[in-house]
Amino acid sequence: MSRYLLDKFLYTVDRDPELVERYRADPQGLVRWWEAERANAVLNCHTGEASTWLRFTPAERAALIAHDHVALFQLGAHPFLTLTLFIAMFERDNTEPLEYQKAYAARLAHFDLPYPDIAT
Repeated sequence: MSRYLLDKFLYTVDRDPELVERYRADPQGLVRWWEAERANAVLNCHTGEASTWLRFTPAERAALIAHDHVALFQLGAHPFLTLTLFIAMFERDNTEPLEYQKAYAARLAHFDLPYPDIAT
């Protein structure tokens, strides 16, 4: 399991409007493409610099494909990163102010302290 890789996915997808839309429309395709093409790129470095070993676990991949922020939180993904990305993808489907954010929080309400470790 790599909390770093989960957070890197959420961070990089959230900052590219085209990737946000691809993730909303075809999560499986985007996750597979991102893992193959972007997972090993070194951020903020010269292009061509890359590692070779980073891969999602099956549980991470499944949670990303399912847009399951609860499972991602349990796996250690930072909740701020899932919230900002998922707002970009799903807030437009709601009609009330903060409706999506309230639903997001309600799905995490069953967690008690101590929360899952989100340190990378």
